[in-house]
Amino acid sequence: MRFSLLIVGITLFVVSVSAQSKLKYVNPLIGTSKMGHTFPGATVPFGMVQLSPDTDTLSYAIGGKYNPEIYKYCAGYQYEDPTIVGFSHTHFSGTGHSDLGDILIAPTSGKLQLNPGVAFNPKSGFRSAYSHQNEIAKPNYYSVLLDDHKIKAELTTTTRVGIHKYTFSKQDSSHIILDLISGIYNYEGKNVNTYVRVVDEYHIIGFRQTSGWAKNRTVYFAIEFSRPIKSYGYDDFQSKKVYQGFWRKFNLKDNFPEMSANQLRAFFDFDLDSSKELLLKVSLSSVSMEGAVENMKYETPDWNFDQYRKAGESLWEKELNKFDVQMLNEGDLTNFYTAVYHTCLSPTVYQDHDGQYRGLDFSNWYNKDRSLVNYTTFSLWDTYRALHPLFNLVQRKRNADMVNSMIAHQKQSAEKMLPIWSHHGNENWCMIGYHAVSVISDAYNKELQGIDYNQALDACIQTARTRYFEGIGSYIDLGYVAEDKNGSSVSKTLEYGYDDWCIAQMALGLKRMDIYEEFSKRSENYKHVFDSSSGFMRARMSSGKFIEKFDPLETHQAGYIEGNAWNYSLYVPHQVDSMIELMGGKKRFASHLDSLFTMQLADKYFEHTEDITREGIMGSYVHGNEPSHHVIYLFDWVGRSDLTQKYIRQVLKTKYLPKIDGLSGNDDCGQMSAWYIFSSLGFYPVCPGSDDYVLGSPLVQSAKINLENGKIIEISTKNQSEKNIYVKAVYLNNVKMKDFILSYQSIKNGAKLVFEMTDKPSKTF
Repeated sequence: MRFSLLIVGITLFVVSVSAQSKLKYVNPLIGTSKMGHTFPGATVPFGMVQLSPDTDTLSYAIGGKYNPEIYKYCAGYQYEDPTIVGFSHTHFSGTGHSDLGDILIAPTSGKLQLNPGVAFNPKSGFRSAYSHQNEIAKPNYYSVLLDDHKIKAELTTTTRVGIHKYTFSKQDSSHIILDLISGIYNYEGKNVNTYVRVVDEYHIIGFRQTSGWAKNRTVYFAIEFSRPIKSYGYDDFQSKKVYQGFWRKFNLKDNFPEMSANQLRAFFDFDLDSSKELLLKVSLSSVSMEGAVENMKYETPDWNFDQYRKAGESLWEKELNKFDVQMLNEGDLTNFYTAVYHTCLSPTVYQDHDGQYRGLDFSNWYNKDRSLVNYTTFSLWDTYRALHPLFNLVQRKRNADMVNSMIAHQKQSAEKMLPIWSHHGNENWCMIGYHAVSVISDAYNKELQGIDYNQALDACIQTARTRYFEGIGSYIDLGYVAEDKNGSSVSKTLEYGYDDWCIAQMALGLKRMDIYEEFSKRSENYKHVFDSSSGFMRARMSSGKFIEKFDPLETHQAGYIEGNAWNYSLYVPHQVDSMIELMGGKKRFASHLDSLFTMQLADKYFEHTEDITREGIMGSYVHGNEPSHHVIYLFDWVGRSDLTQKYIRQVLKTKYLPKIDGLSGNDDCGQMSAWYIFSSLGFYPVCPGSDDYVLGSPLVQSAKINLENGKIIEISTKNQSEKNIYVKAVYLNNVKMKDFILSYQSIKNGAKLVFEMTDKPSKTF
């Protein structure tokens, strides 16, 4: 009897999930330990403000040398850390390099201290110990008890404003520290200048100008307190002050209304009544201090903390409700909806409420059409693969704005190039390829509206012809990037070839045949780095000779970036059949591909890398990094769909776990999460810019993808279970599919996709 009731309970759970609030299945703490590099704090979807705790303030360099410990703090927070320094307002999610951590607020009580101290001795500064038992992280809400100060901190946000609520319990003096020194990936000299002006007893304004990953970045802010300031001051931690001028007439550090230094920490003291409650609103702008003030007035006109929290929750519900999924267990539901959450953290809004934003040329630009939004945080080497293709299904208006933001970037750029990796009005030039063209091409293929595609194509062409960028000159002249001219030459040649194919497809659609012919030819340059004697893509010198020292498993100084010959030789997503033929045909290719999963990669090949750990590796397949994300789906091309299905389910169940360290690699602004979403649904965009998705093995029991046009893609499974990982047949709108390709055209206006599952492998559908 008990067994029967249990079965009924499970059935009801699976059936009723879509009717419940999906917020309960989002855990922002997933990925905050080890390699995930996510942050747990409060934010709204794609918000300009990411208000989150920073658990340490390590320097990027020690004694002039890189400090490897800094890598853990790309998002400012590591779950294992015992202390919190404070709460800053800008964070990346899941990156492998970093910046930001702006405008750190630290509430304290008792004796005033303006030094953060060190983690092993929190009482040496204003930081505080905390316990995860007193920590809550939910969409647009974060709270924690700061043990050393006995202060409960609560955080929520709007798009451009962070709202802090601090409840003091000590009958002691109460301080708010405004730390304009601390930052993520900080170093001496990163701060160019900081400024604070006390407007009145409730309001301050200011800015922080830095030169880090973003070379020239200014964040303007406005702060409003719910209680009047009793007294205030600051300290300048600059080691040597060369010039004071006639400001020496004043006592600048106590109750003087202007503060300016490049190493500045300010404090504000308050008398609190019996409620012991103090609220702050901190708004940001890229344009001006006045812009920050106006953003605050527009988004947070009053002090209703719970109202702002609930409004943000509603925004998150809207995003989560684009997917109605049923899984076999609650852990998978948590993984799925947390992945959806992580895909909505970036790119981020980079525009004041009135349409103004700071461009790459340091001019203020203005979107007069208030329906247009400028975005930043384009981690394109990562996100072109699955995140932006996912947006073309469920974030079409946003992705069109993102494409237009990229085109605006190209106009403002001194180099006249589309973004490579850009944030906060700066190009930081991280990683390789010119993958904005992939995002633009996929938008064109998926028929996004509101984009001038001829103008977009011109921007793509200009970017791809920039000879001085990363070996493009030799790529054009020789048909490949020469290793002696530019490192990571194989990776660049292969990725440029794919990007060139994207340009060619757009040109074909726009009937610009000269461009189509030029870039179609360039798209086959991958053939020039294939070494038939070894069977791998291999670096070549400008003389035409392949490099002599060659180990296909080596990742360093071998012609590859964040990968090796074994996985990069599988990167020709736009001409998979030709790649298979080049590598010896289907049988040999299948053997090469399967070896990637069955051959154990020795520690020596990744022990000195930051971005790869054993947790992200399966055999020699590295799921913890992007170059391999399409690879499992290639088995479909060689008649081994069973292996595609087998390995997808292994990755879904072992590389994504519903726990703090559940991500097997950097989430990379949502790319790892987008892979999980697509693969859980049963298909994946191996070649963005094409019309094709490639079928896999769905993890969902059923799902609905709610499209912006009001149509629904319904996915269901028959005989789904943990053991039934293989696909016996697939039906699209009640018609049995004959191969593994699912076209966008067949699902864009809604569709019904049924997977018939089994525990018996079948090589083909």
